Amino acid sequence: MSDRQQVNERLEAELSVLWRRVRRLSIDLARQVDDGLELAAYGLLGLLLDGGDVRAADLVERLGLDKSTVSRQIAQMESMGLIQRVPDPQDGRARLLHITDAGRARVQQLREARGRWFGAALEDWPVADVDTLAVLLERLNTSLAQE
Repeated sequence: MSDRQQVNERLEAELSVLWRRVRRLSIDLARQVDDGLELAAYGLLGLLLDGGDVRAADLVERLGLDKSTVSRQIAQMESMGLIQRVPDPQDGRARLLHITDAGRARVQQLREARGRWFGAALEDWPVADVDTLAVLLERLNTSLAQE
């Protein structure tokens, strides 16, 4: 096995551990913010907050989730006043999902809680190391988006 392959496999193993830990943390924090809202809903809200209004079908594609799962989440968030449907300016027959102020506040609460958790976990790290990690993760995300 080549050195590059060994490094790639080590990276995959470490990212797997990280994903599991962050997912567990996110589930716990999401329950603290709102016990009635599933973690998947926060992902949908985050996409709307960061990317703007989208069609439901676009969310299904971006997240790689089942259409029924996304539809259920949309219905729940809409009934809670976290999102609303608005006309698509490109196509008057279509509707876009739009995050409301209440939805923005909910996402911000979760992001702040996760930020505090990361801050506590990394408090012994020099700021430059945390910044380097963020830069490298951004670079990784950019590379993965091109695949």
